[in-house]
Amino acid sequence: MNAAVWNSVRDELRTSLGKDAFKNWIDPLVFDHCDDGVVHLSAPTNFIGNWVARHYGETIRVMLDKADGPVSRLTFGVGRPAAKVTLSEATAAPVEETTELPGSPLDNRFRFESFVVGKPNELAHAAAKRVAEGGEVAFNPLFLYGGVGLGKTHLMHAIAWDLKERNPSAKVLYLSAEQFMYRFVQALRFKDMHGFKELFRSVDVLMVDDVQFIAGKNSTQDEFFHTFNALVDQNKQIVISADRAPGEIDGLEERIKSRLHWGLVVDLHPTDYELRLGILQAKVEHQKRINPGIQIDDGVVEFLAHRISSNVRVLEGALTRLFAFASLVGKSIDLDTTTECLADILRASERKVTIEEIIRKVADHYNLRMTDILSPRRARSVARPRQVAMFLSKSLTSKSLPEIGRKFGGRDHTTVIHAVRKVEELRQTDSQINEDVELLRRMLEA
Repeated sequence: MNAAVWNSVRDELRTSLGKDAFKNWIDPLVFDHCDDGVVHLSAPTNFIGNWVARHYGETIRVMLDKADGPVSRLTFGVGRPAAKVTLSEATAAPVEETTELPGSPLDNRFRFESFVVGKPNELAHAAAKRVAEGGEVAFNPLFLYGGVGLGKTHLMHAIAWDLKERNPSAKVLYLSAEQFMYRFVQALRFKDMHGFKELFRSVDVLMVDDVQFIAGKNSTQDEFFHTFNALVDQNKQIVISADRAPGEIDGLEERIKSRLHWGLVVDLHPTDYELRLGILQAKVEHQKRINPGIQIDDGVVEFLAHRISSNVRVLEGALTRLFAFASLVGKSIDLDTTTECLADILRASERKVTIEEIIRKVADHYNLRMTDILSPRRARSVARPRQVAMFLSKSLTSKSLPEIGRKFGGRDHTTVIHAVRKVEELRQTDSQINEDVELLRRMLEA
């Protein structure tokens, strides 16, 4: 038994387990040696070794046995290479340098070079570039938030790619909040919190995507809090993303919200027309390199930038479908082809205002925070804008009164009814309120 046999089994495992499972659990393992039918493998941490042994150990043993047996059992060491330890040992050996950590795979498309910068995302892009340069950063953590398809994950992947290329030995761990929670639960289940802490507190850069998913998970939040503090104390960089600002994530502990506000909190705003146009133009150039024979008429890109404003993923998906359709049926892309091919996307992309967007716009207009509008405060300077936001929510969305009330800090539907009636009355007598409502309505429907 030698490393070549292990490599052949690794190839089989890559096919049988799938890309993500292989990268997370099998790829970090290194063949050490074989002694009297016992195969010794090395893992970056005791946690990974234990997890692989329990979930894939027998599968790996059987495959090795068939390839170049007999193999009676596996053991896992820690480090590359390390002293051998059995799975019954409670503590891990010292971790040596590891170039790959078992996080989420990075998408090669998500680089800074492919990120189109405009006013809605220029601050987030500049902050991400600064983190990617490495070295001491004036803000820690960097917290990116915004709706679906606005570029949070793209920027996080781009940071990770740049950091790895600038310093291949840097331990950069990128994963989703759900993966963090899953690994925490597994560590509890298999009594390997030492390995869990060792993995997450030994990194140089920790990147956690969609942190809102740990809200309400008290034990996970507790471990996240301590991991956060441990890394900050070591001057290790943290990058986090969410769909909302820290203060607006229901169920997130106050102490975590406070820590997240230590650094730089950056909002990726919804795309404007100019940014959507730039993204489409870059995508068209890319598609033309792939399909040089396809022609796209003037005005199609501008039409799509106007009509599809929901998010960048939908926008790029629409263009990809157009080019695929044109390639398969041998047509050029004109407006008629576009409206025919994208009829369902265009219908779905008709302007739909959300309650969250209404609250944000109203808060900005009255120079308040969203948390003020959602708070129990009854001062007129807060209560009146709250009533305007409820009125607009009833006017511009199809949500029921109880649904609207829940969005406004769990209020009763009778509160919404009162707010709607109050604003309707005030619009008849207060020209300023009427002007505010009409201005906000035009902004939201634009």
